[in-house]
Amino acid sequence: MHAPLNRRQFITTATAASVLTMLSGLPTRAATFRGKIRKAMIVNEVTEKALEPLKTAGFDGVETTHICPEAEAATGRAVAEKLGMKVHSVLRGWMEFNSEDPQKVEASLESVRLALRAAKAYGASAILVVPCRVGGMPMPEPWNFDIAFDEKTGHVTRVAAGDNSKYTAYISAQNRATDTSRAAVEKLIPLAEQLQVVIALENVWNNLWVKPALYKQFVASFANPWVKSYFDIGNHVKYAPPQDWIKALGPLIAKLHIKDFKLKPDGHGGDFVHPRDGSIDWPAVRQALSDVDYDGWASIEDGGLELAEFNRRFDLIIEGK
Repeated sequence: MHAPLNRRQFITTATAASVLTMLSGLPTRAATFRGKIRKAMIVNEVTEKALEPLKTAGFDGVETTHICPEAEAATGRAVAEKLGMKVHSVLRGWMEFNSEDPQKVEASLESVRLALRAAKAYGASAILVVPCRVGGMPMPEPWNFDIAFDEKTGHVTRVAAGDNSKYTAYISAQNRATDTSRAAVEKLIPLAEQLQVVIALENVWNNLWVKPALYKQFVASFANPWVKSYFDIGNHVKYAPPQDWIKALGPLIAKLHIKDFKLKPDGHGGDFVHPRDGSIDWPAVRQALSDVDYDGWASIEDGGLELAEFNRRFDLIIEGK
């Protein structure tokens, strides 16, 4: 049995109850994440015609695939800045740093040099480079990779559990790609440093550096602030959850690509889909980006939806939803 409340106790209790009742009707406070993510789409030429719809839809900037003379890139920069936008990155793409033809290697090096100079003129802080690819030989399925490697050299010694004899050619190709790509990128670092433009390396379904720890070792091996990772969130789902890649790479991440991938029910293969329609745990990804203090740009690498819808989905991802 409780003693009756006096007047002061009654008023205090009633007031507290009223406050709790009002608070219960308020929306839940959004999660707080560290680091700001700036929204971009990928375009070719940087023109008002290309950028105005993106600005209207709510995007902050663009990544361009248009590698051009520096004067033209400077004009593109002026167009973007007039609209209050930024050209944040230049997408250089596939290189042949592992080619056995010295002329192809040199051609790849020169194309990266052109991209670096264009990026400087655009006002971009990085270029995306895929060093090389390998294929045409037996290799594990994505879900069967079990990699062991030398922490110093980055050379793999095993790519799957059990007998690796059938993967001998692939192991050799992986290690050669690591060595030749490292040698090529090291030749480019002085120019990157001079221009203050990051060489952001991507492993986009090129059958190389397919696990977070191995990819981290490769990028970190340069020990240079002008060489980082361009991490594509959708490309890596078939190998490991994107949040695992993000946690492994941490401050090595220079830029992000946004797309989604829908795994089959057994987890073996799948298809690319629009952001938030696939198997990616976007709240976990957003939390991982916060945990590693990512503060930078992300470009949607997708098409087929209205720009306003892409922007809406992008905002939900940024909000951790």
